[in-house]
Amino acid sequence: MEFPVKKLDGKAAGTVTVSEAVFGLEPRADILQRMVRYQMLKRQAGTHRAKGRSDVQATSKKMYRQKGTGGARHGNKAAPQFRGGGRAFGPVVRSHAIDLPKKVRALALRHALSSKAKTDSIIVIDEMVAADGKAKALRLQFADLGIGKALFIGGSEIDEAFGRAARNLTQIDVLPVQGINVYDILRCDTLVLTRAAIEALEERFK
Repeated sequence: MEFPVKKLDGKAAGTVTVSEAVFGLEPRADILQRMVRYQMLKRQAGTHRAKGRSDVQATSKKMYRQKGTGGARHGNKAAPQFRGGGRAFGPVVRSHAIDLPKKVRALALRHALSSKAKTDSIIVIDEMVAADGKAKALRLQFADLGIGKALFIGGSEIDEAFGRAARNLTQIDVLPVQGINVYDILRCDTLVLTRAAIEALEERFK
């Protein structure tokens, strides 16, 4: 499989050959769903917490006598049924993360890349370099390339000027190749890869 390579100014820069095992799979929605769920649960903070009856400061003196009142017998006022009492079965600090085998996570990334390739939503550029770091110039270049909501994946390091300029553009995300993930790939309209990113991905899945 081959992709045409462009420069940011729209000029052609040759072609690049990619592996069918990475970009040519038939995407499976179940694998992609499992991976997105894994990512969403892993990013949850899990710091929500409610006070239980042992956390509420209340007297433990018996509220009223045991018998003769016509009402139910009660002791501690911190019980959940009373106003100001602790919450029964409230949320506790915990991790929401689930397990997903490493091979399934790697397969999901290949399926996400293949889904973009299948819909012709991948653009390959020679390199991500901005001359002056100005967002306006970058916006015009993206418009010429037909790029709207996009995820840019560069090499192991992102050009400082390019990253600074892209930060001011809405719906544009920039990540180094080691930060590539299924969720960000699926939520963007266009995936923009550099030659360095493709080489790193091919090496990763070799």
